Amino acid sequence: MIKNSWIALFFIISPMLLLGVQKDNLKFNLKFGFIKGGQAQMIISDTIYNDIPAIHYYLVGKTTGLTNTLFKVHDIYETIVDAKTGLPLKSIRNIREKKYRSYNEVNYYHEKDSLHSQKAGWMQTPDSLVDIISVFFYFINHNYIEKIDQGETISFPTYHADKINDISIRFLGFETLKTKIGDIDCYVLAPFVEKGKVLKRADGLKFYISKTDKVPILLEFDMKVGALRAVLESYETE
Repeated sequence: MIKNSWIALFFIISPMLLLGVQKDNLKFNLKFGFIKGGQAQMIISDTIYNDIPAIHYYLVGKTTGLTNTLFKVHDIYETIVDAKTGLPLKSIRNIREKKYRSYNEVNYYHEKDSLHSQKAGWMQTPDSLVDIISVFFYFINHNYIEKIDQGETISFPTYHADKINDISIRFLGFETLKTKIGDIDCYVLAPFVEKGKVLKRADGLKFYISKTDKVPILLEFDMKVGALRAVLESYETE
């Protein structure tokens, strides 16, 4: 498994920050310097799950070109969340990386502070547990951005790969990005993740989110071997 590659890292932590209204489709291009390394697509749609209104987040990421020859990544992450609380109800992780294959489904029972993983079985959970997909939506949709000052950090108990850890998100302030469609005012967020073998430091991530539409405009990764940029290629709403 190439879980420490920069391309796999993007597929895990980049699903970001768009309100679940009807159906939204975001497409990103990944660039390592001037080299295009992959594509990621996220589809967000309203749905009904166990007779309650819910939101379905679907992320698929794959390598392209030379990067695909080296890594051969095709990962799919899905999470269904309660439309009212934003907490996950079910998540699916379907990983294909070179010869490695992994599939797992997880159901969440927040009223019992527990979850059930096909792979790991039952697990006790903290209150208001989110997963690796829903954590960023939870942060934005619960207006935490309005509740903290520049430089402050908020942490959330987060489930991923049969482990529960806190993910912290720091609000760095505001910045105006120049794009092909004009200047866009953005929130700048810095998630803190394990440094591992890929990131130069634990805070080596920056996410630029449109203040108006809450759409990710630019994602920057400060890698040990250079800078990775994920640029929003297109954004469509049905």
